[in-house]
Amino acid sequence: MHHEAHHESTESATSRPSRRGVLRALGAGGLAIGLAPLVASSASGVGAASLHQSRAVRNGSARLLTILETADIHGQLETHDEFFWENGGPAYRRAGGMARIQTLVDRVRAENPQGTVLVDGGDCFQGSGWVALSEGAAMGPVMRQLKYDAVIPGNWEVVYGKQQLLDVMGDYGAPVVSTNMFHDEGGAPGAYLFKPVHVRVFNGVRVGFLSYNDPMVPVRQDPTYSEGIKFTFPEANAAEWIRHLREERGCDLVLAITHMGIAQQVDLASRDYMQGVDYILGADTHERIHTPIEGTHAKVTEPGAFGSFVGRLDLVVEKGQVKEAAYDLMEVGEAEYDEDRKMRTVVDQVQAPYKAELSQVLGTTATPLLRYYIMETPMDNLITDALFESTSEELAKTGRSVDVALSNGFRFCPPLVPEQGGTADVTREYLWSMLPVNAGARVATVPGSLLKGWMEKELNNVFAKDPLQRFGGWVVRMSGLEVNFTAGADMGKRVNSMRIGGEEVDPTRDYTFVACERAGDPADVLCRIKGVRDREDLSFTLHDAVERYLGKHSPVSPQQEGRVTATDLPPTVLGQLPGTNYQFR
Repeated sequence: MHHEAHHESTESATSRPSRRGVLRALGAGGLAIGLAPLVASSASGVGAASLHQSRAVRNGSARLLTILETADIHGQLETHDEFFWENGGPAYRRAGGMARIQTLVDRVRAENPQGTVLVDGGDCFQGSGWVALSEGAAMGPVMRQLKYDAVIPGNWEVVYGKQQLLDVMGDYGAPVVSTNMFHDEGGAPGAYLFKPVHVRVFNGVRVGFLSYNDPMVPVRQDPTYSEGIKFTFPEANAAEWIRHLREERGCDLVLAITHMGIAQQVDLASRDYMQGVDYILGADTHERIHTPIEGTHAKVTEPGAFGSFVGRLDLVVEKGQVKEAAYDLMEVGEAEYDEDRKMRTVVDQVQAPYKAELSQVLGTTATPLLRYYIMETPMDNLITDALFESTSEELAKTGRSVDVALSNGFRFCPPLVPEQGGTADVTREYLWSMLPVNAGARVATVPGSLLKGWMEKELNNVFAKDPLQRFGGWVVRMSGLEVNFTAGADMGKRVNSMRIGGEEVDPTRDYTFVACERAGDPADVLCRIKGVRDREDLSFTLHDAVERYLGKHSPVSPQQEGRVTATDLPPTVLGQLPGTNYQFR
């Protein structure tokens, strides 16, 4: 196969790969097999330091590589409040900021000047006011300053359209790799959108990169975002490209940078077509993997989100084989890393055109605004309550009422934490972080007979026993609706009760739902509920609703209220892989 030649495939963007693989039993009840963890270094980096003293490294028979990964930065340029799970409860401290990441990266590069590799796992230029108002362009100078060695697009990189995706990522000054994104040529995959693979020598080690974005991007997001782009599943071409990297390009180390979410990435690590990959450097679900998860063929890492962490993987490579390894999920703590002055200047420059607008204070909160829990979050209760209230006010003019407000489940947005006994300002920039797409509000009539089947599908997206049926990772958010379920039950048998206005859902009754509009949805779909009637767009956006709510009710104090409960999971459940040694913390 010629280097970077077009790979023809009849795999469609919505078809499914086969279900073979050792991780089929993945589900809320855990894994059917034990996943042996790779020994990780301590938080102090002692493991990495010991590799520098490796006898093989010192005598020159082996080479040391240090691979740094950022992912899911989501346009968070500044140091921010961050959430941790410690001693059985939430804890908060300040972390992140691109100027602090620069300091961390420069320190590591100084330790291993020829052998440090910096990669990004996608979802970089969507998720904050700075990137929303610049349509991602604000991230170009920032990424150039960091001097990445390879970057990939994530599922949200399509949000501003195909051309802006190409323009912004082309401004990073780094090789952009994607092995499963193609130009759409008459409904079939045409030429590759970016380089399908990339090869570079670091400290005498030939490293090959390939990359997979979530094939379900056109389903997960508004499908209009992905117009002109076709996605394929990894099994369509992974084996061919891995063979190319190993045999034709002579790579000593092969890294798959993926943006598919932890369940699919752990599954991928044991697929036979991934044989020859050493590590899957993952992204998408914002997981904080402190100890790489080991599959049959590869080991999986993921470095959190918002620039709060940088994953550090130190490898001793000898004669094309990894002999020793240490991993450290490095917290970009405010107390540990000062801001790099040059990066601070770059950030100030890209922020300048938008600072006056985004610094406006819209209201205050007396409780932490938090969005990390899988089932129900204080932040989304605020958003859906605001949507419910604005919809009620608009519909009241015509004598109608709303029953339920919905919002997609996300893990976007760092928390906002008031000081003890005080309040924290909610700025317009923070509103963009909560709601990176300012969608319009849309109402529809929803027959009660549809609701149980819809909720079963929503829960299966989160808790499916087959990891390839999972996408997203968080239960839909709601106001006016209460749901109780059993996560470990089979598909179609999870929902125990659904109550609207305090009463069990009546399958013979019609309800009025409000949610965000999605331009590519058919006329009978609202928030993935198929079969709705009388759908219409309202006069306000989600930002309008939250801004009005904050203006009327500040200081707000949202918290978990039991809107979504499970018989077999606590309300604070955070992890995506129960049953393994992985815990989100």
